[in-house]
Parts: sequence; structure tokens; C-alpha cells
Amino acid sequence: MREVELRIKEGSGATLQADLKRARMGVHMARYYEEARELSRLITVWAMKVNKSPRFLMVCSGGGPGIMEAANRGASEAGGRSIGLNIKLPTEQKPNPYISSELSMLFRYFFMRKLWFAQPAQALIVFPGGFGTMDEMFEFLTLIQTHKMGHRVNILLYGSKFWKRVINFGWLLEAETISREELKLIRFVDSPQQAFEILKDDLGRRLGLGPIIKHPFV
Repeated sequence: MREVELRIKEGSGATLQADLKRARMGVHMARYYEEARELSRLITVWAMKVNKSPRFLMVCSGGGPGIMEAANRGASEAGGRSIGLNIKLPTEQKPNPYISSELSMLFRYFFMRKLWFAQPAQALIVFPGGFGTMDEMFEFLTLIQTHKMGHRVNILLYGSKFWKRVINFGWLLEAETISREELKLIRFVDSPQQAFEILKDDLGRRLGLGPIIKHPFV
């Protein structure tokens, strides 16, 4: 980035200004990889401490690169297993190397993949992403809103600045396309520790783990 900044100072023009903007955005977005990795590690360590069964609670991702890889990587580094639900695309997407081999699955259709994401899920943590990320998020919200999920699911939007800029939830409420109660289905978080504490406390109560002690497994 320093090289790009130097060339701009020398008067290289608008193209390099655009390059610098993209580079800065890349650095900004890259931090989410490490934060997703850390959050996955925290969740996995906690799950293994409170229940020795490998099927009790596992991290599940879309199985690809980027944030998906970070989620599987954090679980692997904690010594746990994790699931990858990959999808067959025109541009090949290979499973990332951190998925537990026996839990790496390939889907042909998005609707079937989303079904397997949603029905077993206890929580959904949505990191900044594009159309596919939003498609999965709204699928969850719609299922919960219409009481088709069958159980409660925590939905955390990671990166409040990103999500509040991408989606104007306040306007949806003002336009009366959603209710104030439905808006409570989502919570914004901005750090791995914040997200972990919310999940740990809520899942602890719902899964009957007894009193929750702050920071016991970090």
C-alpha cells in the first residue's frame, strides 16, 4: 500500500486513487478473516468443554475460501471438528482444507444446501458478504418470522457499520414492512468476544447447561 500511496503523491492520477481505495478496503475486509477464525476457536473450545460429545455443537460453514475457511480453520485449531457445506458452481469452488474430512459435503442446489444450513442450526453468524450471504441471512429470517424453523436461532450480524449501511433496517421498520418485534430477531456485534458471550449465554440457557460463568473457557 505504501508503494501505491507514493505513486499517487507523484501525480499518477485517478486510476491509482482507485487502486488505493481498493487496497484500503481490502485491508479493512481482511480483518474479518482473523476475527471469524478467533470466534470459531472460542465457540469450539467452549463446546468441547461443556460436552464431550463431538456431535453436541459444531461450527458449520459454506465450505469455501475466505470467511468460510476462517470458520473451519478456527475450529480445527481448537482441536474440534467442523462441517463444510460446499456448492457446485460454474466457477469451481474447492472445499477448504480445514473442514473435517468426513463432514465435507457437496450440494448441487442452493435450496437443499440452505435447508441443511437452517434446520439443525442453533445460531447464524453473518459476516460481511454479498448476494449469497444475504440470501442465506434472509432465508433464516423468513423461516423464523413465519414460524417455519421449528426452534429458536440466534442471528448475529458481525460488523455493525457494514450491515447498517448495506441494509436500512430502520427504513424497513418505518415503512412497516417489518415489525419492531421482528427487528429484534437480529443483533449486531463487532468483536469475537462480544459475539461469543451472547452465544454462550443464550445457548447455555437453551441447551440446559446450568448457570453461565463469564469467561470460563477463554
